[in-house]
Amino acid sequence: MTSASLPPLPANAVPSNELIWTGCYTADSGGNGTGIGALRAGADGRLRRLGVAAAADSPSFLAVHPALDVVYAVGEASRTVRAYRRSGEFGLVPAGRAWPAGDAACHVAVDPLGRFLMVACWGDGQVLLYELDADGGISARFAAAATIVTGRPSRAHASLVLNDGRVMTTDLGHDLLRVWNYVPSQGLRLDHELALPRDSGPRHLVQHPGGTVLVVTEYSIEVAVVQSSPDTGNFGLAGIGPATSAGALPGDSAAEIALGADGRHAYVGVRGSNRIGVLEVDVDGSALRPLADIPSGGDWPRHHLVRNGWLHVAHERSGDVVTYPLDPESGLPGDAVGSLVLASPTALVPPVRQARPGPG
Repeated sequence: MTSASLPPLPANAVPSNELIWTGCYTADSGGNGTGIGALRAGADGRLRRLGVAAAADSPSFLAVHPALDVVYAVGEASRTVRAYRRSGEFGLVPAGRAWPAGDAACHVAVDPLGRFLMVACWGDGQVLLYELDADGGISARFAAAATIVTGRPSRAHASLVLNDGRVMTTDLGHDLLRVWNYVPSQGLRLDHELALPRDSGPRHLVQHPGGTVLVVTEYSIEVAVVQSSPDTGNFGLAGIGPATSAGALPGDSAAEIALGADGRHAYVGVRGSNRIGVLEVDVDGSALRPLADIPSGGDWPRHHLVRNGWLHVAHERSGDVVTYPLDPESGLPGDAVGSLVLASPTALVPPVRQARPGPG
């Protein structure tokens, strides 16, 4: 069973003991946070702050091991990535040293089989792979081949392990999607590239249960749909359209894209006008239609989490997380049920429900 085929939990049924890890910006990046945080999600959708799980400098993005109580955090300003092991109710303690990353390390993702993690670096465009040992610790580091586009800097921003075991990464500076194969003890080897429209800025991505990949573009405020060819396995652009109903406004930049549990709706955060664009998704993920834009409830929706019938939106600049119930049929958010003060939040990451098996 793949993660895409996991049965959805009932709408609005959040276990009362569920943890959500939070990333933030600290003083070294102009923020007010102090480290990796921990929240408790109640059955009514409301969040309660437990405290700082581990002091860390600008852990702006987090990822969790699929089978172990290990959390990984980038240090965006310190150019590092580090593993933390669970301790007590919600504490985290370092598991090994901080490993060097690249300039503005802004995203980390973990292989569903727990073999490696990947770090994308906005500042210098590096994509780095770190192999993991049996305890979830980092054991080796490999740099992927760089992209070369004359006159424009590379801006790697996110990575995703696809259902077939390959890795897809975004480069919003070069308007590229890159697909890689993992080679043990060597790192990532390029499979192929796909260019998106110039100045679109592919930022974050998610794979639909139907196999298509949905990519939110930071600059053009759109969602690109990319599909792999059954003959070659190469991805091509199947379509691209607006991420909002009302269109992009001056000063806007898109941030995160997330899917509902059944894949029928997508949610895109737009900073500047501070909206969440709700889109209807075809059953196979091949087309999207904007349904509505809702106010995000704060300033600068950097990241959001769709989980068990709730939408949690983290606002970096207003320093809060706002929670909305999601209608199970229409996918639209209802009135906010709560707002939790949280210093400079940048990421909301839950524990993994179940690890995904490998290809085949």
